[in-house]
Amino acid sequence: MKPDPMKPSLMKPDLMKPSLHPFVMIALVAAVTLFGRVLPTWTLSLATIAASNALIALGIVVLARTGNVSFGQGLGAVCGGLLGLVIGPLIARYGGIFFGMLTLALSMVFYGALVKSTALGGSDGFNVGRPSLFGMVFTDPREADFMLYAVAVITTGLAGIAATILFRSELGLASLAVRENNLRVEYLGISANRVVTVNFVIAAIFAGASGAFALMAQRHIDPQFAYWTTSGEFVFVAVLAGYQSVAAVFVASLALELVRSFSNLYLPNTWQLVLGVFLLGVILFLPRGIGSLWIRDRHKKHGSRAAAPIAAEKGVVS
Repeated sequence: MKPDPMKPSLMKPDLMKPSLHPFVMIALVAAVTLFGRVLPTWTLSLATIAASNALIALGIVVLARTGNVSFGQGLGAVCGGLLGLVIGPLIARYGGIFFGMLTLALSMVFYGALVKSTALGGSDGFNVGRPSLFGMVFTDPREADFMLYAVAVITTGLAGIAATILFRSELGLASLAVRENNLRVEYLGISANRVVTVNFVIAAIFAGASGAFALMAQRHIDPQFAYWTTSGEFVFVAVLAGYQSVAAVFVASLALELVRSFSNLYLPNTWQLVLGVFLLGVILFLPRGIGSLWIRDRHKKHGSRAAAPIAAEKGVVS
């Protein structure tokens, strides 16, 4: 007697089921925000930059679920979702290396235009004043840094919650299907180009918000934001995190920023070497990204739970 695969006890567990309730995630974001009250001032600035990088890397992960990687996120950091809405439908018909090269070319064209623009300061860029919140100006530098940290963490956290819901929605599952075989997705009546376009616009919106936080944290912006090496750093964060977990994006961004800061402090002449060794180590030992550490354990737990009823059923039959 074969076990009935339609029995609820024998069905494969839903691996896409969220492990945390959205309200629990919101509570975690609030806790991380309040934790900034006890952090040193220099750590607030570092955490703000890490949250900014995590937000733009999260957009790359959203786009990577369709099998495409953008090297123009620095461009998105300058212009945001509006530019993504214009460019997205034009490049969505391409995929793989062609998609990446097109975004790289567009970002370099825009970089050249910014360098030649005297109204925006040319290659030197321009400075901005201390940010305010709904008209409130913070004269205390500590309070101003905490305000920016809180807004960056809350925005990035809410974006992470939205991305988690997106990954488990029909659009998120269709993105994975496009990654595997876009032709079969078209046969199902779903436009693969539309899926890629929507993900590209979401990534551009995240990049625009990230660029705003980076601008306010550094109080300076220059065309280097649109240069391809800047986009490469964000792609590194996405590669470190992997595309399976949203939380891994924040862990990877914070880890990369810490390694960069401390190696630059203690090894100022060879900090790029330390950063490169760190990246190579993660890629070699965690080829699926940092998120594979807990995704793998979760799959093992689900697998053992699913195997137990089948083994019991076989024991009863025998």
